[in-house]
Amino acid sequence: MLTGIFQFYLSSFRGLRREVWYLALITLINRSGTMVIPFLSLYLTKELSFGLDDVGSVMSAFGFGSLVGSWIGGKLTTRLGFYPVILWSLILSGIGFVLLQYVSGFWWVCLSIFLLTAISDALRPAIYVGLNAYSKVENRTRSVSLIRMAINLGFALGPALGGIIISMLSYKGLFWVDGITCVLAGFVFLSLLDAKSSNEQKKEAAEKAGISPYRDFPYLLLMLIVFLIGVAFLQFFSTVPLYYHEAYKLSEDHIGLLMMLNGGLIFLIEMPLIKGLEKPSISPYLIILVSILLMSLSFLVFNWFQGIWILVLSMAFLSIGEILNFPFLNSLSLKRAERGNMGDYMALFSIAFSLSHIVGHKLGMELVKAFGYTATWYVMGGITLLAFGLTLILNRIKL
Repeated sequence: MLTGIFQFYLSSFRGLRREVWYLALITLINRSGTMVIPFLSLYLTKELSFGLDDVGSVMSAFGFGSLVGSWIGGKLTTRLGFYPVILWSLILSGIGFVLLQYVSGFWWVCLSIFLLTAISDALRPAIYVGLNAYSKVENRTRSVSLIRMAINLGFALGPALGGIIISMLSYKGLFWVDGITCVLAGFVFLSLLDAKSSNEQKKEAAEKAGISPYRDFPYLLLMLIVFLIGVAFLQFFSTVPLYYHEAYKLSEDHIGLLMMLNGGLIFLIEMPLIKGLEKPSISPYLIILVSILLMSLSFLVFNWFQGIWILVLSMAFLSIGEILNFPFLNSLSLKRAERGNMGDYMALFSIAFSLSHIVGHKLGMELVKAFGYTATWYVMGGITLLAFGLTLILNRIKL
């Protein structure tokens, strides 16, 4: 029986192009070093003595930088192709992470986070366009899942290692590791992949330049759903770690291990699950609806039950919801992007998530400050249910 399960697990990875695997490897190297972001709210409060409102403002600067970077990344991808955008985003953001540790003062931190995120997130639309160029239509969702698995495996390793580094050394070590791994990912990308597909993508973009995602109503509705889900989901990188620390007195290394559960579950079950669900007979909208309900429960159980086991259950709900949600949202976006300029379409997808950074972190911090954690978790549960209703509408329209 175990042999059969293992063989099924391995079979879920077959049929993907070599270039997709290379993109996944580069993403894994890059994200394994992403230790700063999960601990950023704790770093700002403990090391720089920022208040919750200041932390919320810094995280909003993070979101504004992500928005600007996504927009610029989409335009550059259309003009230059995805290859140079990915390469220089990795190298320059690596340098930026190293320099960030030397910045202090509220406004300087906000500006630095904005610039660093703009450079780093220029990569996002380029990665999606590159993934579409290298993947086959019939396994596009699994290709997305492979990249996500690399991201989440990196996040599983990163926070756990980050918590250990903080305990043994200091927060400063995180900036060095994050910067070095970004630069390393850039050089691995340069050595493994060539610019041929990027040049072909530029020609296709020029032929479809007249179609704008900003006039595509069903796509805009999908982006609103992405935004709402992002607002709630991103609490697990800002208010939720603070909740772990304040309500349950968890240390950074224990928080890192709890967050590692998310990446570990995604690594173990996402690809086989997506392979089983990637069938014409199964509606992607039904899968997304189930995922949104699980994400809503990941917040609501905080208010309904108490105990460390609830933190584990919440993370399990979030992880399974994430597994079912993001690959199919990404795949629907890529499918719709074939109607026009893919760089602009995928830039708008990244912008929707960036807007959730701008609103989500600040909203969460302000809610906690004004009303406490209980009200915050009910609000986040309500936001996900609003996304559920809009998905029902989108299902009637169909992309």
